[in-house]
Amino acid sequence: MAYYVYIILCEDNSLYTGHTRNIDERARLHASGRGAKYTRMHKPKSVAYIEVVDSRALAMKRERAIKKLSHQQKVNLINSCENLKREEESDY
Repeated sequence: MAYYVYIILCEDNSLYTGHTRNIDERARLHASGRGAKYTRMHKPKSVAYIEVVDSRALAMKRERAIKKLSHQQKVNLINSCENLKREEESDY
């Protein structure tokens, strides 16, 4: 079963990182204020980054690694993902 590691962009431009099995349900919980204490205090704006991994152990490991990054490094990760999407879309 796939797990997702995600980064949420909050309204104050802070970033929240987490992992889940169901990204849509988790995003809905964050938006409703029931996803995490952090996102109750820092209102979520959008899911800015999603990474798919094969197991919960890998998801937890990747989440910890992302949480150790600086804010700018997380922004660079988000931007690199967006650039890849744009390149893939332009290939068609």
